[in-house]
Amino acid sequence: MKKSPPRQFITRVLFYITGLFFMAFGVALSVNSGLGVSPVNSLPYVIHQISGTALSTCIIVVFCSYILLQALILRRDFQSVSLFQILFSTVFGYFVDLSKWLIGSFSFPSYLGKLAMLAVSIVLVAIGVVLYIEVKLIPMPMEGLSLTLSQKLNISFHNTKIMIDCAVVLIGILLSYLFLHHLTGIREGTIITALATGKVMALVKAPLSSLIQRYCFGDD
Repeated sequence: MKKSPPRQFITRVLFYITGLFFMAFGVALSVNSGLGVSPVNSLPYVIHQISGTALSTCIIVVFCSYILLQALILRRDFQSVSLFQILFSTVFGYFVDLSKWLIGSFSFPSYLGKLAMLAVSIVLVAIGVVLYIEVKLIPMPMEGLSLTLSQKLNISFHNTKIMIDCAVVLIGILLSYLFLHHLTGIREGTIITALATGKVMALVKAPLSSLIQRYCFGDD
C-alpha cells in the first residue's frame, strides 16, 4: 500500500469500497440482463448455478483460490499485506448479493432492453475498476494473479490478464456443460464486456483520476 496521511488513507479506502459497490451493481445488472456475466465473474456464477450456493459465497471462494495461487507461485516473495485481498473479496461478494437484492428480478423483456442493461453494467464496472485501481491500495485477486504471473513469466500485464480471463471463461464453460449439460452465464455479453470494459475505462479514467488525485493524494 502507498503510505499517506490518515485522512487521505481513509478517503482512499472509501473510494476503493465505492468502486467495489459500483462493480457489484454492474455484476447484478449483467446477471439480470441474461446476456452473460463478465469474465471475472463467469466462474463464480457457473459454480453458483451448479451448487445453488449464494453468489457472494462463490465469489469469495473463487477469489480466495486466486490468492492461494499467488502464494503458491510467489512462495517466500508473497507479501502478507496481500491477504487483505480476502477482506475486499468478502466485501465485494456481499455487495453483489446486496445489489441483486436491490434490483430484484428487474429486467427488460426485449433484447434491445437487455443490451441497454448490459451497457449500463459495463459502465458501472468500468467506473468501479478505475476507482479501486487509481487509489493504489490492494489489487483484487484476479488482477493480483495477473500481476504475479506477469512478474514470474516476464510477460506484460495486459497479456497475462487476457490469458487468465480466457482460462477462467473456458473453465466456466467446461463446468457448465459437465454438471448442467448446457451453457449458463457465459454468452455474447461476456465477450462484449471483455472487449468494451477497457475502452469505457479509458473514457472515464481522466475525470475520475483527477477527482481521486484531489481527494486522495492532494495536500493534506
